Amino acid sequence: MPEVILNDNNFEQEVIKSDIPVLVDFWAPWCAPCMMIAPVIEELAQEYEGQLKVCRLNVDEAPQAASRFQIMAIPSLLIFKEGQPVEKIVGVIPKERIVSKLQAYLG
Repeated sequence: MPEVILNDNNFEQEVIKSDIPVLVDFWAPWCAPCMMIAPVIEELAQEYEGQLKVCRLNVDEAPQAASRFQIMAIPSLLIFKEGQPVEKIVGVIPKERIVSKLQAYLG
C-alpha cells in the first residue's frame, strides 16, 4: 500500500477509523528536513504494508488537522493506534529509531 495523502476531509476516515496502526508524517514542501525524512517514510510504507498505514499530511494544505494535534514543528511523526495518538516523534531521526518506536504498536 503506498502512502495515503491526508487532508482535513479524509483524516477521520483514514486515521481515526483505521483498524491498523497509522503513522502520520506532518510535513511541508518548503521544509528541508521533511524532504530528508521522506525516503524513510516511503520505505516504511513498503516494509510494513498490511501492518501499518503510512500517511502524509501537508500542514499548509490541512491546517485543521495540524492544529488539532498541536503540530508546532515539522517534520513531526504521529503514531496512532485505535484512533488515538500514542507516540510523537519530532525532527529527523534515524530509521532504526522510528522502527523501534513502531514495534511497540504493531500486532
